[in-house]
Amino acid sequence: MVLSNDNNQIKKLADDIYQNPELGYKETKTKATVIKFLKQINPNIDLEYFSTTGFRTRLGDAKSLHIAFIAELDAVYAPTHFKADPSNGAAHNCGHYTQVAIALALYQELFQTKAYESFDYQLSFIFVPAEEYLDLGYREQLRHEKTIHHYGGKPEAMRLGVFDDIDAAICVHAIGGEFEKRTIEINCDLAGFLYKKYDFQGEASHAGFDPFSSVNAYNISTLFNTAIGLSRQQLDEKEMVRINPIIIDSDMSTNVIPNRITVGTDLRTQSITYMQEVAKRLDNAAYGSAQALNGKVAINTEMGYLPFKQDRYLSSFVADAFNKNDQIEAILNNNAISAAGDIGDLSYMIPCIQIGYSGFTGTIHGDDFIDIDPEFIYGIFPKFLNQVLQEMNGHIDRNKLYKKSYTDYLQLINQI
Repeated sequence: MVLSNDNNQIKKLADDIYQNPELGYKETKTKATVIKFLKQINPNIDLEYFSTTGFRTRLGDAKSLHIAFIAELDAVYAPTHFKADPSNGAAHNCGHYTQVAIALALYQELFQTKAYESFDYQLSFIFVPAEEYLDLGYREQLRHEKTIHHYGGKPEAMRLGVFDDIDAAICVHAIGGEFEKRTIEINCDLAGFLYKKYDFQGEASHAGFDPFSSVNAYNISTLFNTAIGLSRQQLDEKEMVRINPIIIDSDMSTNVIPNRITVGTDLRTQSITYMQEVAKRLDNAAYGSAQALNGKVAINTEMGYLPFKQDRYLSSFVADAFNKNDQIEAILNNNAISAAGDIGDLSYMIPCIQIGYSGFTGTIHGDDFIDIDPEFIYGIFPKFLNQVLQEMNGHIDRNKLYKKSYTDYLQLINQI
């Protein structure tokens, strides 16, 4: 397969990022790689920095309408991935490395052709850290140091005012699985989630000599897990609830009845209201399990991300561009999934869409994930995104957009 010189340059950049994965708020190499490329394209580029490794740049003069194109810089913690970095356990098995490359290919085309000058809106490219919800110990340290307030990169950027002047946002994301035809996806809604920790407390004693005096914290956690399993038939299927309890902290030996064990789980739902309802059920199961075996439980709830409802109005421009495109063969529409992303938080403030694209093999977030269709990912798809922007030019109805503040967002989070 022969790529054009520009596309080949983009692929080499993507491969470089793929080979050097970094976890959230640590994407220093990736940041340097992207900025170096941008400065090669536009030596006079103006960059604004935020939140350790995030940055943004504008194309064109200020206009009454402002659209953001977002790319995510971070990798996943996946030390068993065949291209994982042994020094940090990170691997790009979510496809963010292609997101970044696509954003750069789009920027390059718009800048070199001056196409953005005819837009009736200003366009900004925003490179955001820490989309993946992981490496929480490090992020908690950053939060303790007041370097960040939110674990997720987009909520943190929202806090810092990065999106205050933005009216709508576009993101793209790899579609998991292999496809016979080159495929894009629109209106794929994502779940929101809470992260909950249950610290079960019992009483230790000698497991052989005097187990009768004990309260077995591990048994309490087992009862709790059983209660979750038995309650699943009561969960509303359309909410696509996902619960994954795991033991995240314990200090057990075979000759001592365990007196402390911590179970952690995320709780994913398609709506905030149902998220709150299921959270209460989980808490009740934890309290009941502890009470049944004469123990105690302390519960800690951390907000993950809000559900992402893609803006159908903005997606209509993507559909119009697809109908005029003769290189992309298939489109998926309205398929909600239980994956989550911090774009859900941003979509509470402004209308957002996330366009999916095929071109990969292996399992997304798995050990073998990699791109296999560079011509589509780095060439055809960025040109399609240019078509989408052309469709939006002169046709966006401001009355169909909405805007909320970061303060509004915080009020919602505090209610949850």
